[in-house]
Amino acid sequence: QVQLVESGGGLVQAGGSLRLSCAASGRTFSSYAMGWFRQAPGKEREIVAAISWGAGDTYYAESVKGRFTISRDNNKNTVYLQMNSLKPEDTAVYYCAARTHYYSDIDSDYDYWGQGTQVTVSS
Repeated sequence: QVQLVESGGGLVQAGGSLRLSCAASGRTFSSYAMGWFRQAPGKEREIVAAISWGAGDTYYAESVKGRFTISRDNNKNTVYLQMNSLKPEDTAVYYCAARTHYYSDIDSDYDYWGQGTQVTVSS
């Protein structure tokens, strides 16, 4: 069982930056692949970024490549999402998720989810 708690969301102007954190409980955090997803009002949840258990492999949605960076610290049981050059279209609730085995860009592949953190980018 893994419990995930996101933090770091907020209101930021376009062009600004935020860093989201996702703290995980459990001693086996390092064996889980992690993903960040987001859901904007009226839209389906979508993948933002994902990272393998050992942090050797990462995945980014085309819309965030070059602006967002996913990373993890297995000693701190935490995964991060550094978001730079934010745009109004990045406004959404951001969720972290965990799954065993390799990462996936499909939300239904993930077993554990956080409660989400709101990111609002003003123009």
